[in-house]
Amino acid sequence: MHPPLSELLASARVVALPLAVKFRGLWTRELMLFQGPEGWTEFSPFVEYNDDEAVHWLRAAIEFGWSPLPELHRDAIMVNATVPAVGAEQVAQVLSHFDGCRTAKVKVGEPGQQLSDDVARVREVRRILGPEGRIRVDANAAWNVDEAEHAFHALAEFDLEYVEQPCETLAELAQLRERTQYMDVPIAADESIRKAEDPLAVAQAVAADVLVLKAQPLGGISTIVELSESVSLPVVLSSALESSVGIAMGLYAAAAVKELNFDCGLGTASLLAADVTAEPLVPVAGQIAVQRPVVSEELVERFAADPDTTSWWLERLERCYDLL
Repeated sequence: MHPPLSELLASARVVALPLAVKFRGLWTRELMLFQGPEGWTEFSPFVEYNDDEAVHWLRAAIEFGWSPLPELHRDAIMVNATVPAVGAEQVAQVLSHFDGCRTAKVKVGEPGQQLSDDVARVREVRRILGPEGRIRVDANAAWNVDEAEHAFHALAEFDLEYVEQPCETLAELAQLRERTQYMDVPIAADESIRKAEDPLAVAQAVAADVLVLKAQPLGGISTIVELSESVSLPVVLSSALESSVGIAMGLYAAAAVKELNFDCGLGTASLLAADVTAEPLVPVAGQIAVQRPVVSEELVERFAADPDTTSWWLERLERCYDLL
């Protein structure tokens, strides 16, 4: 049973958190917080997502705030650094926010940029991490199959751990995987899972080698656990540029997954210039302890969204609640 809408509205707080670096074209991250009997929880689908997508994020928020946690298999999660589509000269500054991370995920395929920009960025990450560092890139479905194959060749010298969502559709991923199999560069699927009617379809289509799972877009921790146990492919837990409250949901999801062989993309609170807690969940020595943050009323007040933005989010909450 879901809590009544009135209970969600009673504790709902909308904040607009500034980012330390531009990410997904954003300088500010808007999100909504609730406080349930299990603790604070977060509802933060990106503004452009429609209600049919956003309802999964609400289901996850309610579960994290109102349901007991599942069995946990670890008390800390190794995480990767995340490098947005910045110039190569900014890479060192970005990586300095990710203490001790041995793995970096680098955004590529940014609209308005060239493949040469991606190569320069990844080359600088490799220089800083050294030969023992692990590099994965994320194209967010920016390429068609031919463009992706060309990018694979351009980036091959950097010994990639995997390429995340190089193309949009399952058919394209499968075709690309067949074309580039000789290069031994694994393909990871993200949007193909969280935007699919059937998240298992990507595994059944033999279109990827790694599955990237995100707690909010997929509907919550219990769904993550069920998915991870339903497939034979390795999984990576990742975030969606959330506050430390949303990061905590991802950490508990990662702790509940039995097999976890990759560093997780749960260090993105390091990309925020401000958070809703005085002790953000950011990596220390490359890992983050599995915990809920202590939400600061003072910070929630300081970064409260303006009245129009707050009204928009409250209306969105009501619409999505009707879809549960």
